[in-house]
Amino acid sequence: MATFFLLLFSLLFFSASAHIHYVARVTDNPADQLVAALNDNRTAKKESTLYDNPGLGCIALQYIKAYQGDCSVVGGDDAKKPLDSQFADTFAPNCGVTASTLSQITGRLVACQSKYVEPSKAFSEILMKDSKSLEILHNKNHTEVGAAVTGTDGGAPYFWCVLFSNGKRNSSFTLEGGEAKITKPGCFSGANDVCSSANDWPRSITLWSSIATVFIAAAYVFGL
Repeated sequence: MATFFLLLFSLLFFSASAHIHYVARVTDNPADQLVAALNDNRTAKKESTLYDNPGLGCIALQYIKAYQGDCSVVGGDDAKKPLDSQFADTFAPNCGVTASTLSQITGRLVACQSKYVEPSKAFSEILMKDSKSLEILHNKNHTEVGAAVTGTDGGAPYFWCVLFSNGKRNSSFTLEGGEAKITKPGCFSGANDVCSSANDWPRSITLWSSIATVFIAAAYVFGL
């Protein structure tokens, strides 16, 4: 019985390793999916794809948080936006982005509503709301993009933000130590991680928890 259990655990271990390797390549992250929808739209118009910069993605999440959950100032006659000085003073330090590598923001798309929708719908039905939005999307000055999605206090309202820049890959919005600081709640693009708008708990951890459960159950059944 002990041999059978060890074989079972080994199979689960290699399965988990393969799962984590897969996660590193394809993430389940609404911010990444938002960028994918955006780039699909651009390439359909014979335009270049934009580099998904994790530093800019993290800053997009900080940009959302500057609204402090207030949907009423996103769009419309009372629309407001964070001060440009906050990029260097607040957003960059919070993300671990080297302030001297900040590049020009060439476009911004921000939206907020009480109901969460899938990234593809958020892009087509919420962010692409008028001709101005389309003009921003197809601006030829863009070279990089960063996106973020988050709820407020674990629920509504939900914010979507896309920031565009004309920076150069690997030299703009560079990260100290090579990784952005993970600031929860919320998801940002380019970080190569799994993230959910409703639950930020990584799936790889959930998988290891399942393995631990199987281990305990097997030990009980086989009397190990």
